[in-house]
Amino acid sequence: MVQDMSNPFFSSMEKGAKESAAAIGATVNTQDAQLDLANQNNQIDAFIQQGVDLIVVSAVDESGLQPGIERAKRAGIIVVAVDTPAKGADAVIMTDAVQAGEKSCEYLFSQLGGKGNVLLVDGTPIQTIRDRITGCENVLPKYPGIKVVGHQASKNDRASGLMVTTDMLTATPDVQGIFGMNDPSALGAVLAVEQGGKSGQVKVTGVDGSPEGVSELQRPGSPFVGTATQNPAEMVRQAVQVGQDIVAGKPPQQRTILIPSELVTRESVGQYAGW
Repeated sequence: MVQDMSNPFFSSMEKGAKESAAAIGATVNTQDAQLDLANQNNQIDAFIQQGVDLIVVSAVDESGLQPGIERAKRAGIIVVAVDTPAKGADAVIMTDAVQAGEKSCEYLFSQLGGKGNVLLVDGTPIQTIRDRITGCENVLPKYPGIKVVGHQASKNDRASGLMVTTDMLTATPDVQGIFGMNDPSALGAVLAVEQGGKSGQVKVTGVDGSPEGVSELQRPGSPFVGTATQNPAEMVRQAVQVGQDIVAGKPPQQRTILIPSELVTRESVGQYAGW
């Protein structure tokens, strides 16, 4: 169960699901919530009716999906959350999102020489996104010359990233750096920078290590200089393994399993395996 299949992040999750299913002789049924909690609740009920064995879910709402997850578990279905926590799930497998925010912003601030005005392009209020912003803010005390002069939430996509960044640049034109909490919003910020004629003045970083982010890092002259990685396919592969372990009577010792994040820059992108 993915949040939004129009985002390549979730397409990569499906790829991981298909690989894992093929390895154990299972079948996959992928459902797209289109960022709608009611859709996700209906999808869980359909899965219960179908008698599935394992639900791997990227929850639209950490708390809102809990009743559906509990219904599934009462029906004997194992539920593993990926990418963001979901209350009631047997386990959660996600990127170390605080670390990702720290790595992305550490690199951005160092690229600015430790001084300048920056914007934060936030996203929808789910735990993994809040954690990335927290990670970025954790780095700020090390850089007293960096000042956050704008902080607005996108809808996690390029179009809304463009819109909120344009608004912030209009209100505060004197900006040297932008942190986008995911690659789509960061690439929207890149568009805003270029449309505003500020390409040589502003550096942008993101989080994801997405195929689009890789292409942008390879584009000469782009304001986009770095992204902290996630591995969506690996999250699902690990979720399937956790499901099998639970069946075998070996539940995970830690309910939350964090996958480390790595920094990819214009210099290192050639060595990055990608999604």
